[in-house]
Amino acid sequence: MEGYAGPQFVGIDLHRRRGVIVRMTEAGEVLETTRIVNDAGRLVSVLRRCGEAPEVVVEATCGWYWAADVIAGAGARLHVAHPLGVKAFEYRRVKNDERDAADLADLLRMGRLPEAWIAPPVTRELRELVRHRAKLVALRSHCRAEIHAVLATCGVQVPMTDLFGVAGIDLLNRVGLPGVYRGRIDSLRRLLELLEFEIDVFTGIVRARLSADPGYVALQTIPGIGPVLAAVFVAEIADVHRFAGPDKLACWCGLTPKHHESDTHVHRGAITKQGSRLVRWAAVESVQVLPATSVIGAFRDRIAAKRGRNIGAVAAARKQIGYVYYALRDHHVRALHATSKARAA
Repeated sequence: MEGYAGPQFVGIDLHRRRGVIVRMTEAGEVLETTRIVNDAGRLVSVLRRCGEAPEVVVEATCGWYWAADVIAGAGARLHVAHPLGVKAFEYRRVKNDERDAADLADLLRMGRLPEAWIAPPVTRELRELVRHRAKLVALRSHCRAEIHAVLATCGVQVPMTDLFGVAGIDLLNRVGLPGVYRGRIDSLRRLLELLEFEIDVFTGIVRARLSADPGYVALQTIPGIGPVLAAVFVAEIADVHRFAGPDKLACWCGLTPKHHESDTHVHRGAITKQGSRLVRWAAVESVQVLPATSVIGAFRDRIAAKRGRNIGAVAAARKQIGYVYYALRDHHVRALHATSKARAA
């Protein structure tokens, strides 16, 4: 439709190499469908044809950061579609990139788009640091597991609980292994040294960035949460004020049970596990070693006695998230101070 000067709604189906852009009028008429190679200049050239301050939606898929910055810089109003909210696209008889982009624009035009929160650039950078450190730790764990596997293959017994402590390192140095297996062990140990160095580097960078953050400091007053887990909560949750309360935060973390209801049938299942996997891990990790004398530890053991250890840990993690919420919002946790005063009395 040539010469259209009204508001435009733009849907972008973004992929790793290419993207499809659909421009639409306020009435739902398609103005243009175009496919571009992912490039900032090409995207800007299409946005220039969208009039003044168009509404643009892109799905939160891998690699959307660059497109979000280009769209915002071009003067458009950016919306990010929640991937789970547009899952219905998968069940269409005909599914292609053009239909996906058009449906995104349609949902935005009708005011029915399930939107995700758009993290500011500073938060994105912090998340990249925290997530990279977590991946390095996962690689370290994988290398350690490989060493255990090689020793088991060779029938070597490991009497100590920590193979990578002083006694364990001495065992690895003196144990006799066939050439191929000794080569694997030596290679994995060299990788572990490199990974330890990189983990220390990124741990230092994250701590330096967050040392003056009041939420980061307040989180470390919660039993079970140290500098590493506190950094995960600060980076992944970011602006805690976008959650109405601790229950909403727990739901976002995927720590609340599934609820399926139809007519008179109600089914509540396991936790949803939707949302940030890293936050969910940090919450569960923070309650694992708490003593039974602590509030969360006693709660965990009470639930575990009735429902099992795993359910007890998850229930305690959900309660811990409440403390995390108030630490980030108020920069202190009144419930912890109240408990301390009650014990002193």
